[in-house]
Amino acid sequence: MLRPRIFQVEPCPDFTVSVYFDDGTVKLYDARPLIKKGGIYAPLGDLDFFISRCVVMNNTLAWDMSGNWDSTECVDICPDLIYQQN
Repeated sequence: MLRPRIFQVEPCPDFTVSVYFDDGTVKLYDARPLIKKGGIYAPLGDLDFFISRCVVMNNTLAWDMSGNWDSTECVDICPDLIYQQN
């Protein structure tokens, strides 16, 4: 069986993201724990950055860190992790 694929993400002002899978499943991903880690995740704490750079890249939820749509310069989240959460 093929894993469902992410086809759309919608960032929200509370640092969560609605993640839409091609099997009709919608998950709410909470990025706040990730942001609290700091380091490479620190830029996500800026709401404008969080919302404007939130994309589907590498077939999953990602943030375009460079602004150049370079898939090697993004922070992405394992789609299985998102799909399996409650």
